[in-house]
Amino acid sequence: MEKIFVTRTSLPPFEEYCAEIRELWDSALITNMGVKHQQLQQKLEALLQGPLTLFVNGHLALEGMLEAMDLPRGGEVITSPFTFVSTTHALVRKGLVPVFCDVLEEDGTLDPEKAEALITERTVAILPIHVYGHPCQVEKLEELSRRHGLKLLYDAAHAFDVQYKDVPLVRYGDASILSFHATKVFSTIEGGAVCYSDKALRQRLEDLTNFGIRDYESCPQVGGNAKMNEFQAAMGLCNLRHWEENRERRKEAALAYREQLSSSVRFLEPRPGTRPNYAYCPVLFSSRAQRDRVHEALGRKDIHCRKYFYPLTSRLECYEGSFKGNTPIAQNLSERVLTLPLSASLTGEDIRRICLSLRENL
Repeated sequence: MEKIFVTRTSLPPFEEYCAEIRELWDSALITNMGVKHQQLQQKLEALLQGPLTLFVNGHLALEGMLEAMDLPRGGEVITSPFTFVSTTHALVRKGLVPVFCDVLEEDGTLDPEKAEALITERTVAILPIHVYGHPCQVEKLEELSRRHGLKLLYDAAHAFDVQYKDVPLVRYGDASILSFHATKVFSTIEGGAVCYSDKALRQRLEDLTNFGIRDYESCPQVGGNAKMNEFQAAMGLCNLRHWEENRERRKEAALAYREQLSSSVRFLEPRPGTRPNYAYCPVLFSSRAQRDRVHEALGRKDIHCRKYFYPLTSRLECYEGSFKGNTPIAQNLSERVLTLPLSASLTGEDIRRICLSLRENL
């Protein structure tokens, strides 16, 4: 039978993309924040209701956000290990010290009360993750960060066009990053963005993406090369036209899973007041052994789920024992969670096949 992967990239019709890049082919102007780059930035700013800066990928967007905030090297940043390794890597690569905080059992997001207990004179920021696109407790984290004078920066890689209380989720905190990787709900093949409220950050972030160069004779700061190219932006423009349709298809698939599996597994759900993007379908099993048995059995039938996130980043070889943090809830979730296949192209028959195989191996 046909393989079913945990995700499948949403692509526009081939002819539509070819038409979008025709002028790039004719002009040979394919980089340096060109016409497509500017068009995509403007459309995303309208959709997400505020300023943003595009990056070549989400990880460099994360590093750029941290650097733009001028956080002192050696400063501690309270964050979660229940995330993709990029989050932790970005902190370490920017000379910051991750302090691992436990998460809330109901949705896997950072626990504000436990975060406050970790604040010391060395703490400079809090970096929570909107895991699976589920909003963190943004009100509590906002109050906490302001009371202690800390930067509040979100890893919103999963949260494209998620709204919480009718506000785009990326508009909470001092800044948020998005990922437009091929596995995300909205893709520019690779890509990412930093969203922020302080427009003074725009020049700083643009400098960081373009070697610090302002014009042919001016380079006021040290920067890197993290510009989104025109072919990526063209893909983004095409995919944006199909975004609402794709979200509805993902929603239908997510609801079908709930209808067929609600008595068999526990679904991790976003908080009330959330308009989700249906990026992932995370479910919890009763034990690690049960999760692993189902994962292996489905794999043998070419149904490829993912232990997302397992292991915790704090348990990886490069970090184990290196940084502070006691996270038993995060550890428990990581041992029981499995993300089921979810994409705009997933069919009803695919979902029935997945659910039948899952129930047979509980």
